[in-house]
Amino acid sequence: MEPLSTLEILTRLAIQLVPVWIALAVLFALSFAFKRRLGLYGKLFDSPIGMIGFALVMFWVFTGVFGAMGLVETHDPLAQIPGMKNEPPGTPLRSPDEGQYPYFLLGGDNLARDVFSRMVAGAWEVIKIAPFATLFAFMVGITLGLPAAYYGKRLDVILSFLANLILAFPVILLFYLLVTPEIVATGIPVYMAAVLFVFPIVFLVILFNSRYFTQPGKRALYLGLTLVIGLWLYLGIAWNADPLGIISFPPNLLVVFVAVVFVNSPTVFRIVRGIAMDIKTRDYVAAAQTRGEGPWYIMLWEILPNARGPLIVDFCLRIGYTTILLGTLGFFGLGLSPESPDWGSTINEGRKLLAIYLHPAVAPALALLSLVLGLNLLADGLREESLRD
Repeated sequence: MEPLSTLEILTRLAIQLVPVWIALAVLFALSFAFKRRLGLYGKLFDSPIGMIGFALVMFWVFTGVFGAMGLVETHDPLAQIPGMKNEPPGTPLRSPDEGQYPYFLLGGDNLARDVFSRMVAGAWEVIKIAPFATLFAFMVGITLGLPAAYYGKRLDVILSFLANLILAFPVILLFYLLVTPEIVATGIPVYMAAVLFVFPIVFLVILFNSRYFTQPGKRALYLGLTLVIGLWLYLGIAWNADPLGIISFPPNLLVVFVAVVFVNSPTVFRIVRGIAMDIKTRDYVAAAQTRGEGPWYIMLWEILPNARGPLIVDFCLRIGYTTILLGTLGFFGLGLSPESPDWGSTINEGRKLLAIYLHPAVAPALALLSLVLGLNLLADGLREESLRD
């Protein structure tokens, strides 16, 4: 077989990504059809910048999800195929097995692995860590930031001091220290996970208890589900002790996850605290206090909803920062397992021969750039629309 031309490579890439194009088309069609009923998300489609950013983000989300399902990848991202070491894009396999995809669409790396498949698998590595770790960090920051702003005084001083103490360290250095093998060997990340992963459960328990305090039936139902499901996930994720044997978290992934939550939580705390200190002086908060509402009801159902615009924008930006941090860790060979197809590790492996072979490093670098760009554009679009409310 002859090597593929540039046009043939692009055509085959587009065909390989057909599930992604279909998912994007369906998502945008439904979003446009019902955008007036979808609140801030629907208003996003009135912003060209926001739509472009959303399209870029969802492209990589669908690529990662469908790649994990085996619908996009052309080869096993960890498989080494003889004769394909550092081969350029469009190179045919020398003796493909029956049913095996006959080309390396974006070439091979220095270990004869398919660059395209590793790029797709790298998207899944980002998708399964960055959004959820950022969400956990927000739950920690909200759970501590709201009472610090609402009650003030000594509680605010203590929590603000702890947040500033963590923020005094350079982020990259702190992240680097948390995932080094020496720190991991001490078991510190596991104990940190045991503390940090309690916050989502606490947040949801307080949320439902304050909302349904006068409705005992609903309150018991929501609290029961939260505690049962939350503690089950907590045991499986933090301690790898799921009694059902369903939930398990690889140690390397847990270390990275904990590091992301720990590094981002103080910044979220300060943002939430600052917004809440302003909102708590508003008339509707005073009206809720006059009605006799409890402090946590006021914090979670009066203050927090009115802070959603800036927090949603920051959430998108923070996922982008987390993506960059994950890429940085992978580039330095820290955190995830050495054979991981994450973009940072792939870029690091490709840059060693960058003067000779561009393709192993360029593909994941462009993927990382486009995802972070999409998150920034999405945040700009959300900020633009939230200011119009």
